[in-house]
Amino acid sequence: MRMFHSTRAAISSDACTAAFGYRPLIPTPRSRVGFGFSMEQSSSPLFFKQRQRQQHYQQLTCQASREVISTSKDVALVHGVSEMIVGVLGGGQLGRMLCQAASKMTIKVMVLDPLENCRASALSYDHMVGSFDDSATVEEFAKRCGVLTVEIEHVDVVTMEKLEQQGVNCQPKASTIRIIQDKYLQKVHFSQHNIPLPEFMQINDLEGAKRAGELFGYPLMIKSTSLAYDGRGIAAAKSEEELSSAVDALGGFDRGLYVEKWASFVKELAVIVARGRDISILCYPVVEIVHSQGTANVKWKIRECATEVAYKAVSSLQGAGVFAVELFVTRDGQILLNEVAPRPHNSGHHTIGSCYTSQFEQHLRAVVGLPLGDPSMNTPAAVKYNILDEDEVESMISV
Repeated sequence: MRMFHSTRAAISSDACTAAFGYRPLIPTPRSRVGFGFSMEQSSSPLFFKQRQRQQHYQQLTCQASREVISTSKDVALVHGVSEMIVGVLGGGQLGRMLCQAASKMTIKVMVLDPLENCRASALSYDHMVGSFDDSATVEEFAKRCGVLTVEIEHVDVVTMEKLEQQGVNCQPKASTIRIIQDKYLQKVHFSQHNIPLPEFMQINDLEGAKRAGELFGYPLMIKSTSLAYDGRGIAAAKSEEELSSAVDALGGFDRGLYVEKWASFVKELAVIVARGRDISILCYPVVEIVHSQGTANVKWKIRECATEVAYKAVSSLQGAGVFAVELFVTRDGQILLNEVAPRPHNSGHHTIGSCYTSQFEQHLRAVVGLPLGDPSMNTPAAVKYNILDEDEVESMISV
């Protein structure tokens, strides 16, 4: 049995004093709302360090991606035109948005997706029909691409590791995909890098789950180590009597489970972080995620602390691209990392219209080796709605 304690690394925001002025917005039920905040008035050292890096790109917009770049043999960009094809594993909504950004940058994007009429197919340079978790298909796809990236992390990581050994340029690196695919391994990795997390432990049987309940108390979160996303792969046990039913709901212990101490959080935040192939890192403004009726109000100190945690988390990973870092703000003012996605994320969709460089352009810049663009907002604030259908609502947990 392995248990990790992360409370010492938690960042307190007791000193928060300044609040962001906002116009109240009442979202409808069954909507997931992301509120983006401008960070122009921030005074944290990390913010100023980031702003210094951005000075060269201050005039960038989502349209202005055509400067001359020549930094390495595998990146031959002249006025934004490249013969290199960016291969994307997955052709869904995120793949489509990557294609939209690529068309403005004259970058060719090829997608691999099992659906002949996937969302990205109409806008991509080319579309190969096939499974992105099939080894032979991915290897054949990679032969036609100059760089390989993902729009979904549930891909064949063993094949990606094999391709890297053969010299294929994968961004982010297969090691990062492997860490993020396994939620428990992800927790272990960030714990080893002193990232603040809820306490957690792996469980292999009902006795282990009961020991976790004795250690952490109830309610208790039980999570699948794999294929857990968008509210799927998690179950709550309010008492020891509910442990068996929660485990059964997740497919049993054979699926791979771990337990997480209940985080009594008051806010859920997200930070989109871009990491370049030159290891430069830029953070987008903090977003608050609201799952029910409410208004956005995140204090400056909390945003600064959240940005620092997100920056540190992405610094511990390998490879280039855009990462989404989801965080909790607890009742006692701590910032805890929930999870990381190695790709553009729905919490960053607002960047298309509210930031100088959208998360999709930024991801393409990062993976092909272009300098990162300016992630700051060109508006005082932004709101993004994510409307859920009935099936999505029913699949989400409510405690």
